[in-house]
Amino acid sequence: MNCPNCVRPMTTMKLEAHLSAPVEIEMCSGCQVFWFDKYESLKLSPASTLQLMKLIGDNTGPGSPEMSITLQCPRCSTPLRSTNDIQRTTHFRYWRCGNEHGRLIRFFDFLKEKNFIRPMSASQIEDLRKNVRSVNCTNCGAPIDLATSSACTHCGSAIAMFDMNQAQQTLQTLQKAAIPHPINPALPFDLAIAKREVELLFGPDKPDRTDVVQDIFTAVSKWLTK
Repeated sequence: MNCPNCVRPMTTMKLEAHLSAPVEIEMCSGCQVFWFDKYESLKLSPASTLQLMKLIGDNTGPGSPEMSITLQCPRCSTPLRSTNDIQRTTHFRYWRCGNEHGRLIRFFDFLKEKNFIRPMSASQIEDLRKNVRSVNCTNCGAPIDLATSSACTHCGSAIAMFDMNQAQQTLQTLQKAAIPHPINPALPFDLAIAKREVELLFGPDKPDRTDVVQDIFTAVSKWLTK
């Protein structure tokens, strides 16, 4: 697959996924972008997310690469649509295929989506002004004069920061989730009990079945809390 931005061949990576076969994503280190086919980003396992975090750190260069005004889907060649989304209070951007083949997202926006980067508050910007006169926009790379602006005058993006506390918490959560857990040897027995409890709901001694779904949920809930 060729990069929608620079048209050079992208690097294919095979990553672990949640409860499904491994997914293959494409990366262009020169443009600092990922291509995810439909739902691939949501399918990533915690270990795969950690792998991409490290990859971003190893492949991110100075400055923000220019993105073409016209980007085409590498699957069907239709124009990609610029899309703004939000993760909690953090806005991020990507380019999606109108035919739902996938989306293109920059490294920085991927970090925003995964809750590693967030906008700075007014008080944090005021503290920054005491020591720094200008910063470069994390979105387009344009300079921001902190004496006169609290956002990029070129693209309108808010000044963002790498939240160390939030990043540490997110990393710890991902690392914990990525640790393989041993299979419970009693699981077949527990499943058999749960199956029996559900089957009993339909026995002859069950006169009222007006809320069978709720009864099944109750039985499964009892099994899960054992």
